[in-house]
Amino acid sequence: MGLGIGLIGFGTVGSGVVKLLLQNKDLIEKRLGKPLYLRKIADLDLERDRGVKVPPEILTRDAFEVIEDPQVQVVIELIGGIEPAKTYILRALELGKPVVTANKALLALHGREIFEKAREKNLSVGFEASVGGGIPIIKAVKESLVGNRIKAIFGILNGTSNFILTKMSDEALSYEDALKRAQKLGYAEADPSLDVEGLDAAHKLVLLASLAFGEWIDFKNVYVEGITRISPLDIQFAHEFGYKVKLLAIAKEDRDGLQLRVHPTLIPKGHPLSQVNGVFNAVYVIGDAVGPLLFYGQGAGSLPTASAVVSDLGDLLRGNTKLPLFSPPSLRIKGMEEIRCVYYLRFSAIDRPGVLSKISGILGENDISIASVIQKGQTRKGAVPIVMMTHEAVERNIRRALEAIDALPIIKDSTKLMRVESLQF
Repeated sequence: MGLGIGLIGFGTVGSGVVKLLLQNKDLIEKRLGKPLYLRKIADLDLERDRGVKVPPEILTRDAFEVIEDPQVQVVIELIGGIEPAKTYILRALELGKPVVTANKALLALHGREIFEKAREKNLSVGFEASVGGGIPIIKAVKESLVGNRIKAIFGILNGTSNFILTKMSDEALSYEDALKRAQKLGYAEADPSLDVEGLDAAHKLVLLASLAFGEWIDFKNVYVEGITRISPLDIQFAHEFGYKVKLLAIAKEDRDGLQLRVHPTLIPKGHPLSQVNGVFNAVYVIGDAVGPLLFYGQGAGSLPTASAVVSDLGDLLRGNTKLPLFSPPSLRIKGMEEIRCVYYLRFSAIDRPGVLSKISGILGENDISIASVIQKGQTRKGAVPIVMMTHEAVERNIRRALEAIDALPIIKDSTKLMRVESLQF
């Protein structure tokens, strides 16, 4: 006997799932030993051509027809967003049907409730497709690395932002022009804020960190900063210092607690993560037993994400349906002001004697020492960019120093700050 599938959402990923189930039908059945049957598909738009043919009688606009169909044994939710997706998933679980979803935002914000309902019903929730598209990172962290204490996770988890930063780096495009290019190619939405403000990456980080550290992470504990303020000038200076700029999702534990943050980050040019370009994703995991591991691949798209969905369906057929276990909260989550790292600072100052010493003096008063400095000629606005790399410093000291420096009459614009990660642990 096979598995009867009900699909809610026949968009980009949903149509990819159908294509994969049809074109690789024999191969999937051979590997799993049982067939997968597509029983029902729900979508509001039933007229649009998806490039794949399905029997019209299995199509419906009513998602509850899918959930309540007795021939549907597993429900795939691919509509995204919070509601009505949450209602659909909880209803399916209530009826005793396991769920597969790619909905990282829903799981990041309401995953605890969904997993508790699944545990109550002794059911599974497959969510491999929620992080990294076709990259099998959820299964790796949940299963393959179960014997490791995870020390750190560094992830390039949003293809839109990575594409924009790649174009800004390789072609010296402005943020605005790179965003337009991404939108024209279909890599960015008309409203790209979820991607470029770092929220999408933060949702994914919640899921990875919860699995890695064994406790459910509250989304509000993740510091989030996007890429909209990055300029080609900052990328150029980073290059001169030997770094690439990436929107990095970071979860790492030290003696004082757990750091959870998403922000533009300078990473060394020689590190494999610096070579992850375009719309590709990568996750760099450091375990105490295995050491560093790099997972790389297509982080979105129809067929890569569909591949992860079908992987979860395969687990259901094999009986590999264990839910992740989350212990009661015990980890201390560090506030951003406590973070200690190296900083990139770009000041916009009037070109006159004593400016550098004034800036350096305020930094020194706040226990911040300078590692290196680049100073260029005047810009068209009559200001001089002064760029510094600090030694390791505490974030609260950096913020206090910049507040004092930016108040100086010699400073023409607010200081640009980016954090630096060596990716060593």
